[in-house]
Amino acid sequence: MNDSKHHGAKAQLWWLRFGGMPDGRRRAVRLAAAGLVVLLLGGLVVWLPQPAVYGRWGFDTSTIDPAVRPGDSFFDHANGAGAAGYIDDRRVGGKLKPWDIRSTLRNNSLRIVADIVAKASRSNAAPDTDTGKIAALYRAFVDQDRRERLDLAPIAGELAEVRNAATRADIAILMGRSMRGFGIGLFDMSVDPDERDPGRRYALHVGQAGLGLPDRDYYLGSSFADKKAAYRDYIARLLEMAGWADAGQRADEIVAFETRIAETSWSETESRDRDLTYNRMTPADLDALAPGFPWPAWLDAGSVGGVRVVVLREKSAFPRLAQIFADTPVATLQAWQAFHVVDGAAQYLSDRFVNAQFDFQKRTLLGRSQNSPAGERAVLLVNDLLGDAVGREYVAVTFSSDTRSTVEALAGLLKQAMRERIENLSWMTPATKARALEKLDDLRFKIGYPDKWRDYAALTIDPKDLVGNVRRASAFRWSSEIATLDKPADPLAWTRTPQTPQAGYNPTLNAITVPAATLQPPFFDPNADPAINYGAIGATIGHEITHAFDDQGRKFDSHGTLVDWWQPQDNARFLEEAARLRAQYDAYEAAPGLNVNGALTMGENIADLGGVLVALDAWRASLNGAAAPVLGGFTGEQRFFLGWAQIWRTKQTPDLLKFLVTSDVHAPVRFRVDGPLRNIDAWYDAYGVKPGDRLYLPPEQRVRIW
Repeated sequence: MNDSKHHGAKAQLWWLRFGGMPDGRRRAVRLAAAGLVVLLLGGLVVWLPQPAVYGRWGFDTSTIDPAVRPGDSFFDHANGAGAAGYIDDRRVGGKLKPWDIRSTLRNNSLRIVADIVAKASRSNAAPDTDTGKIAALYRAFVDQDRRERLDLAPIAGELAEVRNAATRADIAILMGRSMRGFGIGLFDMSVDPDERDPGRRYALHVGQAGLGLPDRDYYLGSSFADKKAAYRDYIARLLEMAGWADAGQRADEIVAFETRIAETSWSETESRDRDLTYNRMTPADLDALAPGFPWPAWLDAGSVGGVRVVVLREKSAFPRLAQIFADTPVATLQAWQAFHVVDGAAQYLSDRFVNAQFDFQKRTLLGRSQNSPAGERAVLLVNDLLGDAVGREYVAVTFSSDTRSTVEALAGLLKQAMRERIENLSWMTPATKARALEKLDDLRFKIGYPDKWRDYAALTIDPKDLVGNVRRASAFRWSSEIATLDKPADPLAWTRTPQTPQAGYNPTLNAITVPAATLQPPFFDPNADPAINYGAIGATIGHEITHAFDDQGRKFDSHGTLVDWWQPQDNARFLEEAARLRAQYDAYEAAPGLNVNGALTMGENIADLGGVLVALDAWRASLNGAAAPVLGGFTGEQRFFLGWAQIWRTKQTPDLLKFLVTSDVHAPVRFRVDGPLRNIDAWYDAYGVKPGDRLYLPPEQRVRIW
């Protein structure tokens, strides 16, 4: 995963897939159930799945389906025999719940987090300590009696402010304040390293926002018409529950308003282009570019009124969005803001709000059948808002210095394998090769946990004020971000916690983060066959290394500066090969009538292909010339490819798959297995793939980039 912050739809995708958002502004997340384990937290029951068990060499061979030829679908061949069992194991009340291997990692991690929270809840820690804050936040969430008594009262102040917002400037102020609490903005703010500043200073970045549905296609595409209609009903329902006048009419107006925003907004594919999304200017320039929006009031309300520069993401959309804002009646803007205040806080209010939000956000949009228990959701909130406090304890009980050293050594072999691939490229000129190798040399790895932990001393947690806790945590995080403005980028910064099982590459820091939670079976097991480990965690880290050289990562130099360091002929050759890969993915049908978007998923597809190749080279090098043993009747190469296929086992509802194909920069999982492998010669040799097999490509049609 390319580890750069982006709010809006991308942020929603983060909480959906990985159980928490980088900036804490998230909706409720659930845990996928896979068997049942009971944890007692302050008298509440938390249901978590049993950990998966893998074979003696790291692979569950019972999932291999011999009826499927490897060359027809390696994803189904490696995982298909377990497909029915996975569905059966993950049925609760007869309803299918989405699941994937990453759910196993995430749930294993959350089981440990739940134990940490339980111990904190039983302690008598002082309220100003991290342990005391963990306990207080958990107790605030599970105090259902208080939540029912308070009902809407915790956000009554915000709703009163919305009702009293008589002008568009007042609305803009509320948008800016939403960075510290609930609500929404037509534009979003984040603080990130300035991509073109050689001094690597943090700058304010501003991007398009304003949509309540996951992606602009939900407003514009006929295939999502039922979801859009359900969204209108959900808006009316929440407004009516909040006592807002003319809820039905206002819901119609809000949907029409957001549809105009969607028509103006850039697509996810356009928003990936790091050249197009870098537009540095002064606040005065911004005011001139997009008149009709009260920029000074908005920036002041966001506590960034004194900034000297801003970096615009989707520049051409700004004038049109500002005009839409200027043309929209204040009454519509008030209702829009009120709805999003309620929607943002709903999971922390009484059950009528929790249930209303679940019915739309999870049941209607994603096909979920039931909400997670309150204790489970409480653990997730603690993990999100106090992630580093939990993370310190998590590392202490799960992660050893030996594991860190082992993975660092493995990463070093992967880096050397990438070096040799670059050196041996036939299509790249020496000048570009030298710059690529320089970037690779400067690439750093962050394994397991950060060397600096977040200090929560300034964050107040009250066991009797759940909504206030969330509001204060949002303000705390935003204050932490803006405190870095104009300061040099911190090379040690982490954008995720150790208990988050998701590796990432940050192009502006030229660094790869591999959290401790990622380093568990089936991704990494020190007792597993090395071929499985290299096919799993090796290809995962190799994927992140390749992100430094994918279609967008390659635009950053060794210092993380957005600059063109490519010779023209090398650039042309790269784009030619990337276009061939895009065409392959464009042809994959994820569901009837729904194809993969090869442009949207380009960076991840390049990284998947490169990651497997780099890991295969590194595994072979690790043998030091010796032959790999045959285990369970499988050669070393066969086990390597099984290791890659295994980490993509997944079951998804049709609605979830539809959402991901539309919004996710990753291809659907079956194509993350079959897509790269059909371009790798060694896979053909390992499994005897021949012409006539569905995945077969003649050698001259196989894409070769890195």
